[in-house]
Amino acid sequence: MITLHWLYALAGLMFAGFALLSAFDRSNAKRLGNAAFWGLMALNLLAGDWIGSFGNGLLVLGLAGLSGFGLVGRGDPPTTGEAEREASSARLGNRLFLPALVIPAVALAGTLLCNYTPLGSLGLFEAKRETYGLLALGVLAALALIFAWLRPPALAPLQEGRRLIDSIGWAVVLPQMLAALGALFAAAGVGDLIGGLVQSVIPDGSLFATVLVFGLGMALFTIIMGNAFAAFPVMAAAIGVPLLIRRYGGDPAVVGAVGMLAGFCGTLLTPMAANFNLVPAGLLELKDRYGVIKAQVGTALPLLALNILLIYGVAFR
Repeated sequence: MITLHWLYALAGLMFAGFALLSAFDRSNAKRLGNAAFWGLMALNLLAGDWIGSFGNGLLVLGLAGLSGFGLVGRGDPPTTGEAEREASSARLGNRLFLPALVIPAVALAGTLLCNYTPLGSLGLFEAKRETYGLLALGVLAALALIFAWLRPPALAPLQEGRRLIDSIGWAVVLPQMLAALGALFAAAGVGDLIGGLVQSVIPDGSLFATVLVFGLGMALFTIIMGNAFAAFPVMAAAIGVPLLIRRYGGDPAVVGAVGMLAGFCGTLLTPMAANFNLVPAGLLELKDRYGVIKAQVGTALPLLALNILLIYGVAFR
């Protein structure tokens, strides 16, 4: 049976490959820092269950230390040059997108087969995790297609992956870190504390005011914490579950899903979401590093208002 542990192991092997190649990349002055950073990521994915909470905590401190002291830098993997890429693009045209389309095609077709045909009863995938497993199979199928079609060097996928991951740098782990921070805040009772404060301010029986505070709270916490996954546990514990769902009988699916969308409006507005807003500005070499955020304001605010109205209009019918 393919479980999530197999997928973690696959991702861990990829990061282990990045670490090994980084260690031997003499063109990168920070190659040892890169090797250590991606090696710790690999260790977390491959052996996180065995090293326990304390070990994982030390591992996170190691990641923060390596990035905080500037020990992680951008490498220069031996991949194709600009001229070679342009020539390949001109020769293959839109067929270049075929490997990328294989991934969602395998995931979608496989999920439908597992849910609507006897294939699902064979137990090939962990229950309710079929899509994750099929997504990984789609990646492997795309790689197989690339090797059969274009015949690149054996290490080309890892070198190209390392080039991309080095461009993003430490910001690639921010979503996981911030999501864990949100769960930590919820476990520490921050949501209950905020819920008590909010309930003392919102007029009793005012459903719209409660929805408004929930939507704005999701966006504001996301702006502060950089990720809606971090804001959701706090706001759900403070307002979403006790007030909107239990007191007013709101639909949990609508409150949760549209609440997350309200949070993502905050993602568009904050430099804390570095992997979305600052990294692209760096990759595109924009003169204004906050240019991406400024361009997104006109979309984020109306979208936030619409999400709040959606919760109010749909969750309580």
